[in-house]
Amino acid sequence: MTENSHQDRVLIFDTTLRDGEQSPGATMTHDEKLEIAAMLDEMGVDIIEAGFPIASEGDFEAVRDIAKNSRNAVICGLARAQFPDIDRAWEAVQHAARPRIHTFIGTSPLHRDITKLTQDEMVERIEATVAHARNLCDNVQWSPMDATRTEHDYLCRVVETAIKAGATTINIPDTVGYTAPRESAKLIEMLLERVPGADQIVFATHCHNDLGMATANALAAVEAGARQIECTINGLGERAGNTALEEVVMALKVRNDIMPFQTGIDTTRIMGLSRKVATVSGFPVQFNKAIVGKNAFAHESGIHQDGVLKNAETFEIMRPADIGLNATNLVMGKHSGRAALRSKMKELGFDLGDNQLKDVFVRFKALADRKKEVYDDDLLALMRDSDLDAEHDRIQVKFLRVICGTEAPQSADLILSIDGVEHRVTAQGDGPVDATFAAVKKLVEHHAHLELYQVHAVTGGTDAQATVSVRLSEDGKIATGQASDTDTVVASAKAYVNALNRLMVRREKTKPEGNLAAI
Repeated sequence: MTENSHQDRVLIFDTTLRDGEQSPGATMTHDEKLEIAAMLDEMGVDIIEAGFPIASEGDFEAVRDIAKNSRNAVICGLARAQFPDIDRAWEAVQHAARPRIHTFIGTSPLHRDITKLTQDEMVERIEATVAHARNLCDNVQWSPMDATRTEHDYLCRVVETAIKAGATTINIPDTVGYTAPRESAKLIEMLLERVPGADQIVFATHCHNDLGMATANALAAVEAGARQIECTINGLGERAGNTALEEVVMALKVRNDIMPFQTGIDTTRIMGLSRKVATVSGFPVQFNKAIVGKNAFAHESGIHQDGVLKNAETFEIMRPADIGLNATNLVMGKHSGRAALRSKMKELGFDLGDNQLKDVFVRFKALADRKKEVYDDDLLALMRDSDLDAEHDRIQVKFLRVICGTEAPQSADLILSIDGVEHRVTAQGDGPVDATFAAVKKLVEHHAHLELYQVHAVTGGTDAQATVSVRLSEDGKIATGQASDTDTVVASAKAYVNALNRLMVRREKTKPEGNLAAI
């Protein structure tokens, strides 16, 4: 292995399509996964963890097709320390020009207790499964799940076992986001010092963000000798999420003076990917999110505004253009044509096909007639609705009229298209949104619980579009929906229906036997 701890190149391993999709409600369709994978490949991501092939037939097919279509990146499939998992992963990734199998097992006392394996029995399992993976593929990654809570002596032993069995990358996951930067660095340093052969393989770091230190822990590990960072777009992932790709990449770029490491990432594609992942996952990016949040380059304080106008570097450590953010905002209006819209959407990270452009253009013209000014965020909202209101959705909002005001009861008159057939109903509720949701429930019977209902204005002004986010839970399954409209109640109805459509997809998803707890 030529890459080692002394080189200045840091490999970027993106697991948005695997760990990111494990965020409750973030299920992505087959086509969405392929589109995101293509964008990651074009961006220069070194390794794409495309999924967990044995988890479902849909996951297998997505990993297989991503492997077939990949051009540059290594395509990786996750597998538990079991022969059937590893065989299934290889069956999916073998189509890639550069395939990788990533196998793992929980090594901490807590996880050993779950598997009921002694330390010696676990070592035997690791040796056998890593060797099996290596016999199939010459690029094998191994992870001791919950490494940061594994006894140091035992961690050294299992890492040595995996290296001897043929692992070429050893990932050290902070599975529960428990560690701190100093500990993260010392753990990598210890392994490099104590484990025979450690200087011949690549050490990776996979940090969860439960205590808000994922990015700091990842960078500390790199300074200590790790040369692969596992991350996701927008920090998406289980619980509080993962190390965010955009954060580590820009931190390495901006602070190259103290962290002289290189990546192959085209940073100008960051914003486009961030927006795309937010769209397909249904997880909006918080306004003050580092690098890609709406407020990341916004200045309200008079002192800050004055400083930025005189010299942007006074209060901005990077340029908006560095991440692909267009500094010009108000360029579209009701007189704009298709060519201008296509060009603008490409600047925002969306390369539209003719049919998709036609759909978005109709929505754009309708919006431009209702709003005085059309902002970038308005166009992104239109794109989101175009993705979510796909023709194959079983349920679609066709008509909505509400009666509301100071005198109760409020009512909603609703028409939904369900499997191509239109149904009409009237319902009452405590306010227009409650009445609308009651009407939907009359037509689409379900037992889902409304966990979240959130509204925010896309832009300023009384004619601003409202973006509504809805989260539903049913029998342990979670689905989110988003929609935008200048009418908040209409946006609410569409978001609720979008969540129901996604919930139907999750109902149909199959899972293998056994515990699929992953890194």
